[in-house]
Amino acid sequence: MLAAINVLLGVGLLVAGRKLFWLFVGAGGFIAGVQLAGRFLNGPDWVILIIGLATGVVFAILSIFLRAVAIGLAGFFMGGAILTAMAGTLGIQNGGGWIVYLIGGVLGIILVSLLFDWALITLSSLAGAALILQSFNLSPAINAPIFLVLVIAGVWIQGAVKRRETKHGD
Repeated sequence: MLAAINVLLGVGLLVAGRKLFWLFVGAGGFIAGVQLAGRFLNGPDWVILIIGLATGVVFAILSIFLRAVAIGLAGFFMGGAILTAMAGTLGIQNGGGWIVYLIGGVLGIILVSLLFDWALITLSSLAGAALILQSFNLSPAINAPIFLVLVIAGVWIQGAVKRRETKHGD
């Protein structure tokens, strides 16, 4: 069940992460909720899933009302999740731990603050690709090129939409 949700969220982030800002923030909350619950709870998977979904819904709602705070939180959580997933993809045990997560979070905040639209496009594409690949048990040798292709596709799709909007004055 979690794999299917990851794939759906991942595809949504790849193709519309910038346009559906609340989805980007909600996905960040979902990922953070699942990761934290998975580390601290020894319960069944459905409990971890419920905690992740609840956290994602709260973050999505907050993004609508507290956009600036949500942008920072989303950048932090997505940056942390992305760097942790990338470390795991490269074969680093447990994704490098909390230090890697914190470094990724700080980098995510910096990116979102400086280059909001393109940072959102890039982070949502990275997060979408990571979510999709986490749903499959592929070897690191296969993960890396697929990850790169997915990220490039997500940036290209969302960038094309952004350019079209700018051209038409939307």
